[in-house]
Amino acid sequence: MSSIRIGTRNSRLALAQAEWVSSALASLDVETTIVEITTLGDRIRDAPLGPHLGSSFFTKEIESALLNNDIDVAVHSCKDLATRLPDGLSIVAVPEREDPRDVVVTSGNTPGAVSADSSALDSPFRVGTSSPRRKGILAVLRPNWTVVDQRGNVPTRVAAVDDGHFDGAVLAAAGLSRLGMLDRADLIFDPADLVPAAGQGALALQCRTSDTLVCDKIVLLNHPVSHAAVRAERAVLRKLQAGCQAPVGVHAVLSQLETDAPEDVSVVLHSAVATPQGLIRNELEGNLADPEGLGNAIAEEIASSLGVNTLADTLWAGIPPREEGQ
Repeated sequence: MSSIRIGTRNSRLALAQAEWVSSALASLDVETTIVEITTLGDRIRDAPLGPHLGSSFFTKEIESALLNNDIDVAVHSCKDLATRLPDGLSIVAVPEREDPRDVVVTSGNTPGAVSADSSALDSPFRVGTSSPRRKGILAVLRPNWTVVDQRGNVPTRVAAVDDGHFDGAVLAAAGLSRLGMLDRADLIFDPADLVPAAGQGALALQCRTSDTLVCDKIVLLNHPVSHAAVRAERAVLRKLQAGCQAPVGVHAVLSQLETDAPEDVSVVLHSAVATPQGLIRNELEGNLADPEGLGNAIAEEIASSLGVNTLADTLWAGIPPREEGQ
């Protein structure tokens, strides 16, 4: 077959992710080319993130290119991908997951600000993030911190901290790691406390379902346990009709990782929903034999705790994700 065209955003992190996929495919003697695509999220840089922006803010143009046969595989940060995909597209592979945790980067000029008991800060600590999930959970975890809107790619956000615009920034450990910047993490949150976004730390490799030649190559990069964990997490959002910008964290903590069989992996699925009345936390133990069933079960617990059928019934969680085929 001819060279596989890899579609990606053109940020430094997105290109690093696409280059990783290209290198992995090259090791399998598969030729590739990288196609850079600008998304709405790349064009609108001054608006805070929020559920009102929808669930395809960073992915729609890439998916359109895939549907139009302008690319053959899309490389997404899984946490940015809508839980309901357009007709004809599938997540064919999730490579082995990177560190899913959230971290705080500082300039090093705020001694003690990110100590083990950083919730006990006596002085103000201005930390940047535009994530509704991080904002809502940090309001409870770190009530002494002032959380300020901050958008931009990873290097830009770190530079803003170094330039003194913020005391710190909350970022995904995976993004820092993929850019060789993980040494900048001054605090790494326990994922049971600051619960990561569904799919955080994972890549989603998306193809046209009908393109079996490409799918057969891309599936070779799949890590079954990581893929199953992500399926469970994404099922929670799908059941709740929560877009990827909703103030919801959900993360599968895995054990018995010596196996490659998802059904043999024990899991505790943690969730946190930031509501105007406070934080709603749930957890559920199980295994990855039926990832969607596990995710649906904890979503039902969350909905029951909130007294709603889905988050679309609330005024604070934003619009639901797009329906199939839209």
